Amino acid sequence: MYFGAVFMLYALGLSLESQQGFNEAVEMLETSFFAKLIAWGLVSALLYHFFAGIKHLVMDFGYCEELESGQLAAKVTMGVSVVAILLAGVWIW
Repeated sequence: MYFGAVFMLYALGLSLESQQGFNEAVEMLETSFFAKLIAWGLVSALLYHFFAGIKHLVMDFGYCEELESGQLAAKVTMGVSVVAILLAGVWIW
């Protein structure tokens, strides 16, 4: 997430400089394989972090704290994350 954030801050700074910088940032994110890969990696990390955070909030309310239900919650979190990451990949690519 750190390196992806650095890349996205660079793209944000480039896009805020001028109209030409904005056009360069858009072109970079639309055509560059490396830029799309970094964007997908960052979005993937954020999606997993989001769903794992929801799981932990559920656990804070006292649910899924036992071994069996905790393992099921972890599997559900991974499954939902994988589906969301694949959908994000389709959206980005």
